[in-house]
Amino acid sequence: MNVTGHTRRPASIRDVATAAGVSYQTVSRVINGHHSVKPSTRERVLAAIDELGFRRNATALALASGRTRAVTVLTANTTHYGYASILRGVEEAARAASYAVGIGVLESADEPAVAAEVQRAADASGGLIVIAYDPAGVRALAAVPAELPVVGVVETPTSPPGGDRPWVWTDDREAAHEATRHLLSLGHETVHYVAIPSNTRRTSARTTGWRQALKEAGAPEPRPVQGSWGPAGGHAAGLRLAKDPAVTAILCGNDDLALGVLRALHEAGRSVPGEVSVAGFDDAPHSAYLTPSLTTVRLDFTGLGRSAFALLHGVLEQSAQIAPHPVSVPELVVRESSGPPPARG
Repeated sequence: MNVTGHTRRPASIRDVATAAGVSYQTVSRVINGHHSVKPSTRERVLAAIDELGFRRNATALALASGRTRAVTVLTANTTHYGYASILRGVEEAARAASYAVGIGVLESADEPAVAAEVQRAADASGGLIVIAYDPAGVRALAAVPAELPVVGVVETPTSPPGGDRPWVWTDDREAAHEATRHLLSLGHETVHYVAIPSNTRRTSARTTGWRQALKEAGAPEPRPVQGSWGPAGGHAAGLRLAKDPAVTAILCGNDDLALGVLRALHEAGRSVPGEVSVAGFDDAPHSAYLTPSLTTVRLDFTGLGRSAFALLHGVLEQSAQIAPHPVSVPELVVRESSGPPPARG
């Protein structure tokens, strides 16, 4: 409080610029760790920041240590359950470590658009986490400059990647395998599959796990029905499958697809689980409150986000070596939507 009794206004970036005799853009570049600022100018700006007490929290700590305490997450989606949960996990872990989190949205998979977004993230300094579940994310992960610390959240790899790949993932293959085995163990002759898009390769890990379980059981392998990400895709697929009386068990690539399948079966007059069993994937919050409640596979996407930040944090703080490691062991959650097939005859 000053002599007039009024609370002193916190110093702004323009106050720092005036005190240091530079533009506010230069102050911004210093704060964000740009290498384009001359050492003498940087020292002058840091001295002004100290003198004025400008943002003496995370920014001051970052400037004093020479490291920017911030990470940027690049993602093509912020609303789907898995993506949003990963973002939540990153933010929780970063906040606990006094790091700021920025989000760069990949609005297109076109190479120039992806390159521009990656460059913006690189300009912000700090580290980078890329959610590479789709073509834009995969392209962004490949475009990150070699000198920028980065962790990729990726689909289950077909084989263990090399030690230079700082990746984390969920074991989707085992999750689909376990869900399919559950449905077969109830007595179903086979399990039909409504697939989410595989945006990084022709056959997703979830499809591979489903096929593996059918093969091990000697069960027929129906052609997968290609869905989308949301309930509308599940509804369309469910209407097709409902017409076939031989369909008694359906595994869906996520819980939103399962929601659409359940609606389609209801419209077709086929009871769940009396005539058809349905299982989902992810254990989204609404799954336990559907009628019937949905059997699904729980994947800890929030934990995956925390693990991604922990891996990146170790690199930024030079306290850990880069090492790829799978995260989030799947857990089958059996609820009301799965049961034995109807009695023959």
